Amino acid sequence: MESLIGKYPKPEFDRGQKGLIPFNALIRAIVFQQLSGKAARTILDRFLALYPKGRFPTPQELLDTPEGTIRAAGISSQKASYLRDLAEKFLDGTVNPKRFKSMTDEQVYEHVVQVKGIGPWTTDMFLMFTLGRPDILPVGDLGIQKGIQKVFGLKALPGPAEMQKLAKPWQPYRTIACWYIWRLADEGNNSRP
Repeated sequence: MESLIGKYPKPEFDRGQKGLIPFNALIRAIVFQQLSGKAARTILDRFLALYPKGRFPTPQELLDTPEGTIRAAGISSQKASYLRDLAEKFLDGTVNPKRFKSMTDEQVYEHVVQVKGIGPWTTDMFLMFTLGRPDILPVGDLGIQKGIQKVFGLKALPGPAEMQKLAKPWQPYRTIACWYIWRLADEGNNSRP
């Protein structure tokens, strides 16, 4: 790991979510799921153009937007239902962002996965890049799997338990270690934003 630290510049945790309020960051995360960065940015821009000054909607504004209008921006019906569920859960207090600061990583996870369409990977990215949690290891991220495979010279991609074991020495700064791992995994590949 030491060789990676010398090879790459200091981490910058600004991947398009820094400074976003949790509701907006989770909208962005849902839109970006399973899409290339460029396609997702285009769809997000079209979605935001539905609202005054191209800003993120409030939960109520999102619920007041007809599904057909959301779909016309390029958002699938499944993701539109996820966005609506997100807005409902923010409005009814199921997801309460005021509590995030005092919650453990595990508590945030349990809190946000109540929203349809938000699972472990989305939650890991939210914890890392929106809430700035320093000790997250996204075992479901292919880039992290490939990077750990390279770092440790493994013949196959590691599974979650193996990744946890190998990354134990990086605690309590696994988020920073992951930044370097992504850089290694991305060498010669400009797929990350």
